[in-house]
Amino acid sequence: MRISFSWPAAFIVCACLMLGAAHLVAAQEDDSAKVRALETKWTDSYKQRKIDILASLLAEDFVITVEDGTTYSKSGYITHTADASVQVKVAELSDLKVHLHGNASVVTGAYHEKGISNGKPYEYHDRLTDVWLRKEGNWQVIASHYSVPTK
Repeated sequence: MRISFSWPAAFIVCACLMLGAAHLVAAQEDDSAKVRALETKWTDSYKQRKIDILASLLAEDFVITVEDGTTYSKSGYITHTADASVQVKVAELSDLKVHLHGNASVVTGAYHEKGISNGKPYEYHDRLTDVWLRKEGNWQVIASHYSVPTK
C-alpha cells in the first residue's frame, strides 16, 4: 500500500512536530531554572538559618554526606544548621550544572563556605552533587554529597 502526502499536509505535520519539540525544550529549560533557583534558596536558607524554608526544600528521607564522610538525615542536618556555635559568613555556589532526567535532577557544582565554628575560623572549598526529585509538581532535594577536591 502506498501512502502519499501533499506538500501542505507534510508542512503541517512538520510544523506540529517542531512546535512539540520546542515546547519540550522550553519545559526543560524552565525546570532547570527552577532547580537552579532552589539550590540558591537552599544555600541562602542555610546561611541565614531559615529553618522553615530549609525544611520545606528537603524530602523526608533526605540524606547528606559531608566532607569527612559523616551522613545526616533531614532532622540531623536541620539540627546542624540551627547550631548557634557556627556562624556562616560566606556561602557561595558556582559552576552549577543541572542534569534533568524526567522527574529527577542531578546538580553538580562547587561550593565555598567560610565562617566561625566554636570561636575558630574555618573555610571549605567543596564539590557537590545534589539529587532533586519532583513530587506532585514540587522539587525537593533527596540526597546531597559534598567532598573536598584533592589537588
